[in-house]
Amino acid sequence: MLKTLPKNTKVVVIGGGVIGCSVAYHLTKFGCKDVVLLERDQLTSGTTWHAAGLVSQLGPTAAITKIRKYSLDLYKKLEKEVDHSAGLRINGALSIAQTKSRWQELQRQATTAQLYNVDIKILDKKTIEKDYPMMEANDLQGGILMPGDGAADPSGVTHMLAKAARFGGAQIFERSPVEKILIRNGKVHGVKVNGNQIECEYVVLATGMWSRQIGEKIGVSVPLYPAEHFYVITEPIENLSKTLPVIRDFDNRVYFKEDAGKLLIGIFEGKSIPAFDKTNEVPENFSFGEFPENFEHFEPYLEKSMKRFPILEKIGIRKFFAGPESFTPDTNSLLGEVPEVKNLFLSCGLNSVGIGTGGGVGKVTAEWLITGHINEDIFNYDIKRFQKFHSELSFIKDRITESLGDLYGMHWPYKQHKTSRNKKLLPYHDLLKGFGACFGVSGGYERPMWFALDGEKTEYEYSYNYQNWYPSVEYETTNTSNNVGLFDLTPFSKFEIKSEKAHEELQRICTSNIKNEIGKCTYTHMLNEDGGIEADLTIACLDNNYFRIISSAATRERDKFHIKKHLSDGIELHDVTDEYCVLGIFGPKSRMLMEELCKDDFSNVNFEFANSKFVLIDGVKIWTQRLSYVGELGYELYINNKDSRKIYEKIIEKGKKFNLSNCGMHALDTMRMECGFLHWGHDISPEENQYQCGLDFTISFKKKVNFIGREALEKIKDKKSDRKFSMFTLKNNEPGKPLILHDEPIYLEDKIIGRTTSGNYSFNFRKNLAFGYIENKFTEEELSNKNLYIEIEKVKYSADLLQKPLKYLNFKKI
Repeated sequence: MLKTLPKNTKVVVIGGGVIGCSVAYHLTKFGCKDVVLLERDQLTSGTTWHAAGLVSQLGPTAAITKIRKYSLDLYKKLEKEVDHSAGLRINGALSIAQTKSRWQELQRQATTAQLYNVDIKILDKKTIEKDYPMMEANDLQGGILMPGDGAADPSGVTHMLAKAARFGGAQIFERSPVEKILIRNGKVHGVKVNGNQIECEYVVLATGMWSRQIGEKIGVSVPLYPAEHFYVITEPIENLSKTLPVIRDFDNRVYFKEDAGKLLIGIFEGKSIPAFDKTNEVPENFSFGEFPENFEHFEPYLEKSMKRFPILEKIGIRKFFAGPESFTPDTNSLLGEVPEVKNLFLSCGLNSVGIGTGGGVGKVTAEWLITGHINEDIFNYDIKRFQKFHSELSFIKDRITESLGDLYGMHWPYKQHKTSRNKKLLPYHDLLKGFGACFGVSGGYERPMWFALDGEKTEYEYSYNYQNWYPSVEYETTNTSNNVGLFDLTPFSKFEIKSEKAHEELQRICTSNIKNEIGKCTYTHMLNEDGGIEADLTIACLDNNYFRIISSAATRERDKFHIKKHLSDGIELHDVTDEYCVLGIFGPKSRMLMEELCKDDFSNVNFEFANSKFVLIDGVKIWTQRLSYVGELGYELYINNKDSRKIYEKIIEKGKKFNLSNCGMHALDTMRMECGFLHWGHDISPEENQYQCGLDFTISFKKKVNFIGREALEKIKDKKSDRKFSMFTLKNNEPGKPLILHDEPIYLEDKIIGRTTSGNYSFNFRKNLAFGYIENKFTEEELSNKNLYIEIEKVKYSADLLQKPLKYLNFKKI
């Protein structure tokens, strides 16, 4: 092993766990040989060494499934290439369901698995009893077996990756703690380690549970925190099968793994214990440490384990383990370049799945660093899905008491977290609550999801079938279509550029021809160099050389980062998201309501679609845009926060005359699908280009600007896309029967030709509605004359292809 630290290198990877070693290996594999990995103690000494080592192929999204499948395939391949055992034991994994709801969830997983060629077998109770006689199965609904899953040796995987990284040219230094990350002009400059300085262009923070406090020292927000994590290992069990699959008993929050003739029992309890609770930070010298036994905390789950495996009543415990494991607010990893420091990348926050995803996470991180972007829908792993407040102790310590348990809790559709709530309240929050709002979190804000009708509870009753908020959404969507609805749009991300070069800059980073005329609005996209859609947004010209950019609530930090990354030096982008409340007034009577609120002329001649202007309401000057995401005549009002409560009350008062209804986000999402509007993060992402999703009308080749992604688009514009966006309805038109969500297979006769991306029930049209992508090799006649199906919970439902949206309004004429 090399003992002399180099004075410079291209990339420094900090952290010698499975993730850091994977990143180093993949950097060398992709041609970056100038890599130094620094480990403060020994390889695996943080969290990796005590991992259970489970590997599973199926994830909650397509991108995560690809990461997990790649990891397992990589470990198999590297074992042979570098002659080092990863300790793989592919005994399979069996997930069992005790409740009907859990059985529905598992059947949905089994259905989704078909999209990614993951081998799954559905087992009934009798089969489970026969195949696994040591396990009590009388209370089960069934189970799904994934024969290709199993477990690996965490130390073996890590040292195998380290060996491969060295073969590729990476230098690995143990007992080399990084004392400081050096930054110059907002960009990584190097690191200080053992009193020495290494200059570098990039730093990858793969420091696991230390990452939040390391980031805090340099002003970088890393929202994770360690919880106490537990498992026990029993005494040897006679006749315990060495080929026993990993058994996940989600309803009891326990898992079982055969371990050299013994049984390892681990838990993901509903309420976890934050680690290092007295100091609020992980000690620098905490390497192979453990916590004292907490049998009282573990005992309820041990009792449940004994009911599942009755033989445990006669078996003692050889080892009780308690140690730290870091978790994020949403149990997804933290990857990508941070917004605060250029060329500083994260690869951490693995939420107990570090071994199972380590190979793929390292690959994604390395590719991201080298290319500057990822052509996959991996937003739910991107660090930029979070904001600063997410890493504050008051938020993250409370949240991880819940998020650890989320791994084995029910993964309900539309589920809302209970911890760390009410961090951002609207100025009229209490008024919304008084009208029966059920709140969800959007961009950090408490935002109405739906409004309870008289006498109903303002809380979710979670289900994989009929939703308890359907009656509210039926009323809200119907009333908006017939009268007028009031939607809160405040969490919209809002940025402003004011510069002599503002228009020139926007032309270069946007695909549309941005209108440089006061009051004009332009719908556009921003792409990466490969033509993938990085941002979906609207740009309004407020004044000469003064523009406002509006995008979705969830992508605030991501969109801001992308824009700033591509702006020329000296051009500033101002985030004004929290300065304005936004209210949407939508519906056929919205014009009459606006004319009741102020004296302006709102006729189509004087206030055309995609135009904006200041109007005066109750003495308050309000920027108003004639736009609508619900397919109806409508207006968006941008109101200074200090005036927003008064304006909200005024709208409610004047709206009574027009039967105004408060409306939530479920109604908005349903109506945007009725009129065929796509949503970034569901229907479009960097995986898609504008031709595939039918949004090529936002491309302007006429403007004489080499906008980002133009060259890629010019290469593909005359080629037939491999897949295309399509809309479907089911022949079965009962609400919630079935519940369409996303990632359901789309069939043409008996062959899968695509997958869904969004689903809703339209009460205006009495139809189950789905969006998705299908192979672009069938004619409309073939799709119309043959049988189409969408499979949900292993049942195929007949579907019809929509040639046009359910609802279409010519906004220029109304």
